[in-house]
Amino acid sequence: MLKITLIKSLIRSKKGQIGTIRALGLGKVGSVSYQTESDVVLGMIRKVEHLLEVKKVDESEVSK
Repeated sequence: MLKITLIKSLIRSKKGQIGTIRALGLGKVGSVSYQTESDVVLGMIRKVEHLLEVKKVDESEVSK
């Protein structure tokens, strides 16, 4: 499981990058989304990795 946090603003980002952030379930700076680790999600993260902070977490930490 991945904990994805938006750490930078989307101002001056390309439309495709903004769409990718929205598809990851993120909105404002500081918002957090939990995603399962898959090739699709990792590709999305790679596209906008300069805007994100990504950490691996256990399933038990997600339910808190």
